[in-house]
Amino acid sequence: MNRLFKWKKIIVYGILFVILLTFLNDRTVIVSKADVTEESIKAKENQISNAKKERDSLKSAKTDLEKVKKQLESSKSDLNNYISKIDASLTDVQEKIDNLTNQISEKEQQIDTTTRELEEAEFIQLNQYESMKKRIKFMYERGNTIYFELLIQSGSFADMLNKADYIEMLSSYDRQKLNEYIETTRLITLTKEALIEEKATLDEAKNQRESEQANLEALLKQKSDELSSVKADIKDKEAAIKEYEDEIKAENAAIAALEKEVEADKASLYSKYKYDGGMFTWPCPKYTRISDNYGMRMHPTLKVEKMHNGIDLAAPAGSAILAAYDGAVVAADYNGTMGNYIMINHGNGLYTVYMHCSALYVKKGQDVTAGTKIAAVGSTGRSTGNHLHFGVRLNGAYVSPWNYLK
Repeated sequence: MNRLFKWKKIIVYGILFVILLTFLNDRTVIVSKADVTEESIKAKENQISNAKKERDSLKSAKTDLEKVKKQLESSKSDLNNYISKIDASLTDVQEKIDNLTNQISEKEQQIDTTTRELEEAEFIQLNQYESMKKRIKFMYERGNTIYFELLIQSGSFADMLNKADYIEMLSSYDRQKLNEYIETTRLITLTKEALIEEKATLDEAKNQRESEQANLEALLKQKSDELSSVKADIKDKEAAIKEYEDEIKAENAAIAALEKEVEADKASLYSKYKYDGGMFTWPCPKYTRISDNYGMRMHPTLKVEKMHNGIDLAAPAGSAILAAYDGAVVAADYNGTMGNYIMINHGNGLYTVYMHCSALYVKKGQDVTAGTKIAAVGSTGRSTGNHLHFGVRLNGAYVSPWNYLK
């Protein structure tokens, strides 16, 4: 009787086991992806899309040099107007070069980050793969017998149901791990694609920067040739000297007007600064070659001795220009002879002037400290080559910058 009861119990358990095993094998386990995984995949899809858009934007923003030259042609009869227009084009091209340089730097950092993300994802995938291999090997060797053993060893029907829940959890875990492996593989594929797109965009940005640099050089040459041509056309040397003196006179008048504005300052924009006698920071870092010094010199075109009221620091277009000392910006503007220029008040009648800039990074009324990047080297105004003209004024007159430079 007891033996018969035991056999009935085994048969019942066996039937229940088959039902449970069928239920576990056929049941579709829906495992939601982790939020991080979803966000990572979405981020990579956006990265790919954005890289393509950036590339298209770069192509459409390219300077049409021939169109610029045609627009300039009509203004050649008026030299001052011509210089003003070509300087505006130079400033625009330099701004594009600066933006491209920043974009290249950001893109290189983005590629480094994406490369690290790819390495991390591949490492995770490898660990997932090794774990799955061990699990598959175990299941192959034991098959479904492990589930049968768990159930057959149950002390009661309730115990068997508890173990059935455990088996279901194991099965769900296996499916979840497989889904995670699939998602990691998808993320790796998208990350590799993102890297390809980012590198293509980086190459396009570098090509565009090279192209814009060539445009800048072409415009500078055109301006230099035109200025040289105008000087050559002036047959009367006295007229040429007078023209030069008129230019300097207009420049000095503009500077003097700014100094009067500081003297009349009622808003205390500038009066807070008192020069304390310290030495200046070199205004053009890494570039120390003086192409034209302060003092009397033989004018390169007029071939007569004329006073040069500052020092010219030869440097490539776009090179950083730094504030020489603490102070307040009196002017950040454009002038036909000075080009894009900045004037800073340091207090006690002391000023520094930075001429022929390609770009200005500060505004009138802004406080700056020594070493602040305020502008970029260029060749705007009456200039035929890239350089910084650095001048120092004390009590209404130019003085030698060497009195203050380290």
